[in-house]
This record gives sequence, C-alpha cells and structure tokens, in this order.
Amino acid sequence: MAEDTGLLLAAAGAGDQASWDELVTRHNGLLWGIARGYRLGVADTGDAVQTTWLRLVENLDRIQDPERLAGWLATTVRRECLRVLRRTGRERPGPDLDEIGDLPDHADPLDAGLLADERDAALWRALAAISARCQQLLRVLMSSPPPAYAEVAVALDMPIGSIGPSRQRCLDQLRRIVSTDDLLGSPAGDPR
Repeated sequence: MAEDTGLLLAAAGAGDQASWDELVTRHNGLLWGIARGYRLGVADTGDAVQTTWLRLVENLDRIQDPERLAGWLATTVRRECLRVLRRTGRERPGPDLDEIGDLPDHADPLDAGLLADERDAALWRALAAISARCQQLLRVLMSSPPPAYAEVAVALDMPIGSIGPSRQRCLDQLRRIVSTDDLLGSPAGDPR
C-alpha cells in the first residue's frame, strides 16, 4: 500500500488527474470526519478540508514517507481547523453596547431566588404553627397533582362535604399567623 501511495503521489505530482482523484477518494472521508469534530460551520469545514488538499499539492514533492500520508493529512486538517477557529474568533463582531442598553431585561432580579427561599422558609414556619389536622389537610390538598376530594376523604377519614370548609378554616388560620407574626413579610431592615 505504501508503494502504491508513493506511486500515486509521484504521478499526481507529475499532473496525473486519475492519481490525484484516487488520493482524494482514499483520504477525503478521513479529512471530513476530523474537520466535523471541530464543529465549524459547513463552509468553514469545507474550507479546512480544501485547504488541506491545497497544502498537499504544495508539498507533493516533500512527502518522504508515503505510508504516513494519512497522518500528515490528519495533522494538516487539524491545524487548518484550529486556524479557522482562531480567525473566526477574532472576526466575530462584538455586541454594540448602545443596542444592549435598549434591550429589555426579562430575567428575574438577581436576588429573586434568595427572596423566594426566604418566603418559602417563612411559609413552612407558619404552616408548623397551625393545628396538626390543618397541616395534614393542606399538605394533602397541595400535593401535585392535586387529589380528588374522594381520595382526600378516604386518606384523612373525613366526610367529603367537610373538606372545602375545613380547608377554608385552615387557610384562615394560616393567614392570621402570617399577618400577626409577619413571617412572610419583608426581611428585617427592609422598608417595604
């Protein structure tokens, strides 16, 4: 195979198109496979592969070990891909800061997660302050997906008709505790 590759290289160097086509047929898949691994755009991938073939044309007479042609091509296409990445990295236009300032920010405020955690902790403290029966009822009713009242009645051994009114009384208890203790209010020192 090395002798065969050596003959193909020599013939391609002398201008034999069929020899060149055979070299491309043998190694083009390898080059494309390596170049695709760099996740360049299609055009940039094609440019890297074509530039690799150009480098071979420029160096046909310098290939001393034909059996290592595949390794030489692989190294060359890797270098070309890295060159494309460096070039496109430098050429990428930066954002226009005036345009960025005009864009609306739909993201949550930076402290939203912290405030939600504080609110949730306060709600759990308030829930612990109501009667055990109310805690049990509210936990069952707030599960996801919400159970049917028939399931709640069986689980808590209570009549279906009393679930709604009991739920309302339990929520009223929870509201009173929250409003009197200000457990869910603003953090200390916050003037809200």
